[in-house]
Amino acid sequence: MAQTTPKHKIKDSVFTNLFQNKKYLLQLYKALHPEDCNVTEDEIADVTIKHVLIDADYNDLGFSIGNRLLILVESQSTWTLNIIIRALMYLIQTYHDYFKRTNQNLYGSKKVNIPKPELYMIYTGDRKNIPDIISLSKEFFGGAKTAIDAEVKVLYQEDEKNIIGQYIIFSKVYNEQRKLYGNTKQAITETICICKNRNVLKEYLESKEQEVVDIMMTLFDDEQILKAYTKDIEDNKEKETEKNTAKRMIKMGKLSLDEISLYVPTLSLDELRKLEAEVLQ
Repeated sequence: MAQTTPKHKIKDSVFTNLFQNKKYLLQLYKALHPEDCNVTEDEIADVTIKHVLIDADYNDLGFSIGNRLLILVESQSTWTLNIIIRALMYLIQTYHDYFKRTNQNLYGSKKVNIPKPELYMIYTGDRKNIPDIISLSKEFFGGAKTAIDAEVKVLYQEDEKNIIGQYIIFSKVYNEQRKLYGNTKQAITETICICKNRNVLKEYLESKEQEVVDIMMTLFDDEQILKAYTKDIEDNKEKETEKNTAKRMIKMGKLSLDEISLYVPTLSLDELRKLEAEVLQ
């Protein structure tokens, strides 16, 4: 009996799932470097940084072309200049892994071989006046010359002729459908249908349609969990604040617990009695 290949963990995004396939990864590289006509899938190596303790990616995508080029790509729907610092951190970690993997001694006298780095952000949001390049020096140090700099190229153009532009179109179609249908399966299936009709990621979507639906539906669940977690934190902070308020009022001794309860509605009378016992000890 043939062993079935386990599905990717749903923590993948469509972006990481798409480019786990070397066929599409090669298309991405050729969109970045159309002049390099001879590169093959065999020359591409995945160097995406992985978490050790959980099955998830640390950065979105990292790959090398032979020993000559190292490319790190992040996909973002929300504009943030912090991507420059994150990209720099990913780059340093990726270089660390590279030197270890190639058995090069950074402490020796021989100069190490190091692949040329390229940093990219694929931006799928609605922000206008998007720069083509963002740099650490310009954005964080007012353009001053510093001991270190990093430049991230920003890719944001919709283009049905290359896979990067198609991914951007897919993301924007999805945003539009989500506005119409909310966090529902219909928003996802409509996105897939529209994109296939427009020949946007058509081959990928036809071959992975159910997996794409599963990924995106689970991302909805993750969003709800995050919202619930955030609300729980906020509620706990509010309750802690009211506990401190109640303690101060009890110490003042001017109001009864019933009266104090009007000022701290998240606390029950039983909780107020326990606080009173603590304060009066």
